[in-house]
Amino acid sequence: MTKQGTLLVINAGSSSLKYALYRAGDLSPIEQKNLGMKSKEEYEVASEEIIKLIKTHNVIGVGHRIVHGGKDFSAPQKIDDKILAQLEALTPLAPLHQPHNVNPIKRILKEYPQLPQVACFDTAFHRTAPRLNQIYALPRKLTDEGIIRYGFHGLSYEYISSVLPKVAGEKIAKGRVIVAHLGNGASLCAMKDGKSVATTMGFTPTDGLMMGTRTGQIDPGIAPYLKEQKGLDDKTISDIFNKQSGLKGVSGLTEDVRQLLASNSPEAKEAIDLFCLYAARQIASLTVDLGGLDALVFTAGIGENSAVIRQKICAQLEHLGVKVDATLNSANNASIQSQGSSVPVFVVKTNEELMIAQHTKTLINCRQNPVINPKKSL
Repeated sequence: MTKQGTLLVINAGSSSLKYALYRAGDLSPIEQKNLGMKSKEEYEVASEEIIKLIKTHNVIGVGHRIVHGGKDFSAPQKIDDKILAQLEALTPLAPLHQPHNVNPIKRILKEYPQLPQVACFDTAFHRTAPRLNQIYALPRKLTDEGIIRYGFHGLSYEYISSVLPKVAGEKIAKGRVIVAHLGNGASLCAMKDGKSVATTMGFTPTDGLMMGTRTGQIDPGIAPYLKEQKGLDDKTISDIFNKQSGLKGVSGLTEDVRQLLASNSPEAKEAIDLFCLYAARQIASLTVDLGGLDALVFTAGIGENSAVIRQKICAQLEHLGVKVDATLNSANNASIQSQGSSVPVFVVKTNEELMIAQHTKTLINCRQNPVINPKKSL
């Protein structure tokens, strides 16, 4: 690959379609845009707009965010027909996301079959976690079949891990760090030596923290209760857990944190308080996996921009030595701990798209496709 040309990054979510363009030589950004896709028709229009970029910007490689990589994909992969089939086979594990991730690949493969495409997995970063942090207390047969804790937001955590030495210093970055990725989708990751040790999302992106419209951690007995006692079908229950709960469900208003913080509604306040309680409780629980806490990092839309949310979470962690300086926090400073805090607290802007661009550049420079990681027992 020469230094001429452009890399296209496609980040397709369950309710948005983002893309970014980078110069292939130095990975400097050219353009980033969130096209949205509230309907099938809007998605088609957005997809056509992205396809046109391939010609107009001399695109020489395309990187894709793939939410689910299953047990076997623990590193980015150059896509061929075999890899594509394996990605589609993982759809039942992430039905809200995987089809949107795969569709752009198929469209580009059809129109530009020789254009290299790379799959970058949100689950891959967490494959370094110990076995006990990946399995559930289920029959071994089900564990062996792949019902394990996969974790998500891995590209975001990988990026934070890569830049944290510059932000916090090498010693802290390689220590016991918890990163709070707080957005419409929210999770935590406990890291040692820059690698994932434990995370809050599990078999699906619904587990863990309370989120914008997702329940987070919930009693598994609620699902059969709703089915047997309330007569709800599986799709309705899934919609309740994934699209009608979280901040939106508790407030009865919206999942938008800015609107909830501005509201005088007691339900809005309760939603915010519950969101922060979930986060603080699970941050504290991850210190068990780390054996302590050397740094706390906030990232993603809410984590990077909401001083109130950060303050509310940290106020419930003072027993761990976490104390935030109100002035630094309000200014969204990179470092927001007070002088009396024994734990440094950082605010770091994430960049999943740049992480994908880096992996894409590396892989399309390779002479051959890396092979899928062989199956191995956890």
